[in-house]
Amino acid sequence: MAFDRIDRQILGLLQDDGRMTNVDLAERVGLTAPPCLRRVRALEESGAIKGYHAALDPGSLGYTITVFAMVSLKSQAEADLAAFERHVAAIPEVRECHMLNGEIDFILKIVATDLRAFQELLTTQLTPAPNVSHVKTSLTIRTSKDMPGIPVG
Repeated sequence: MAFDRIDRQILGLLQDDGRMTNVDLAERVGLTAPPCLRRVRALEESGAIKGYHAALDPGSLGYTITVFAMVSLKSQAEADLAAFERHVAAIPEVRECHMLNGEIDFILKIVATDLRAFQELLTTQLTPAPNVSHVKTSLTIRTSKDMPGIPVG
């Protein structure tokens, strides 16, 4: 789908504030409410807008640490890759899973309430998972940038 200037404005504004009313959105992009709503619905139907969610503060919910885990598998056959992806999809603390090109097969973003909880997850759910060769972890010390979404130009 090709996006014009107004579509991109709508996408950028909704990415910044998904709770913005259609009336406010229409005013900001220079449309009346009905055509703005039609554009939003078209962007949703095309898949450009995948959904809406609230950005939560991990610390306020008790998740005080974030860890990145680099996972190497013994086999990179498609069935083994898919099995690993299914395995980590079932672990709620694994918030992101990206397959990589190179020496490491996957990088995971994991949240935990404390170091003990992370160690438990690592030793009972991640390291012993089928086909896992080794796991290297890095504990996040500080996050200086955390931008959801993508740049909309």
